Amino acid sequence: MKRTGRFYPQVKVDSDRSGAVGQAGGVLLTRTVNATGLGGALSSGLARWRKPFAVHDPGKIITDLAVSLALGGDCLADVGLIRSEPGVYGRVASDPTISRLVAQLADNVGPALRTINAARAAARGQAWLLAGEQAPDHGASPADPVIIDVDATLVTAHSDKENAAPTFKRGYGFHPLCAFLDHQADGTGELLAIQLRPGNAGSNTAKDHISVLRDAFKQLPGHQGGCRPGKSVLVRTDGAGCTHQLVDWLVGQRVQYSIGWTLPTDAGDLIEQIPDQCWTPAWDADGKPRDGAWVAELTGLLNLAGWPAGMRVIARKERPHPGAQLRITDIDGHRITAFATNTTTTSPDTRLAALELRHRRRARCEDRIRIAKDTGLANLPLHGFAANQIWCAIIALAVDLTAWMQLLALTDTDARRWEPKRLRHRLYSIPATLAHGARQVKLHLAEQHPWAALATNAVTRLDALAVPG
Repeated sequence: MKRTGRFYPQVKVDSDRSGAVGQAGGVLLTRTVNATGLGGALSSGLARWRKPFAVHDPGKIITDLAVSLALGGDCLADVGLIRSEPGVYGRVASDPTISRLVAQLADNVGPALRTINAARAAARGQAWLLAGEQAPDHGASPADPVIIDVDATLVTAHSDKENAAPTFKRGYGFHPLCAFLDHQADGTGELLAIQLRPGNAGSNTAKDHISVLRDAFKQLPGHQGGCRPGKSVLVRTDGAGCTHQLVDWLVGQRVQYSIGWTLPTDAGDLIEQIPDQCWTPAWDADGKPRDGAWVAELTGLLNLAGWPAGMRVIARKERPHPGAQLRITDIDGHRITAFATNTTTTSPDTRLAALELRHRRRARCEDRIRIAKDTGLANLPLHGFAANQIWCAIIALAVDLTAWMQLLALTDTDARRWEPKRLRHRLYSIPATLAHGARQVKLHLAEQHPWAALATNAVTRLDALAVPG
């Protein structure tokens, strides 16, 4: 047998005219824009920035940028990928036209951000309405609240950009603060609000936490100015959010909170005062007792003077993982952590172990941050701070657009929880051809593709939900 050393067919390659379409699976995103009414909301809101006789609608330009980020772009010029496929994405503005619009919005950044966020809130309301029982707020109650996670991340600047500054990790760049809505185990999440900050911004700045949460509450469907969200909303943060000012504000908003608590220096003495019978087994991720981990109430042993009434502090004690380094607050070879909450124990779902598991699931926020960084947040490509604020608003659009697509089109499938990298590899890159006939344009997805049927069914679902016109 002759051995050639070639593993793959040696086909001839050229760049001749073809009916093939690249990034055909991105039709899922364009259909989601239609279903949620996002395009119309952006077009109406951004009309003031449309110049007379302009060919391109500012709303379409911003939507194209969001779609480009969802498909994997990380700068304005990457919109060229969808510009080359007008049969699927329509007419896309040139790079100079896009840059001029972003500059115009940056020159009036406050109203521009409010307009984009208002359009996003309207589209979110429509998406959740269409989702029905799958909507994140369906059946929301104090026992089963809508969960908002707040966390910050670092974004490195590789060049000198406006307001970039040294970070606490000895890097250089920005320190944006984000508020994510958690879809819990059923899906990923939505980026309700993002506040771009210099790299030297504090981790526990209460003013910034309150500001980003105000914006996040405005994104919740049904929100009315002057009304408080109430106990059907839970806010989770790490220890950076454990400040008197933030907790007092959350209590004033009548929301539930679950916030990381920094143990005092005498934590060892306090822990030793807890009787052994007061420690109950902690739960694992499946809600089952976990060997080597316990929880107990610490509230009565702490001086909580000055903190709001109803605050509880719950401690977790566990054997550290092999190789883990113990800290000064760890006692008798056990890792000790704690969190504060105002949720009362009234049912099996609010027992100490359940509350501790609920707080520990805040770790999903790290997944949400990873998704945002995979959708444009890893790099802020513009020089001006206001321009990068507009970029962050487009990132929020792209993250939400992806989440709404999964919520509406991929319900009850594993793809409901896929992150952007997997969506791009399996769905957005499906090969296809465009066919014209009988006054119709048809997009034929490759039948042999493993996930073509999944994409076709998803498009059918979205078409059934689309806003007329």
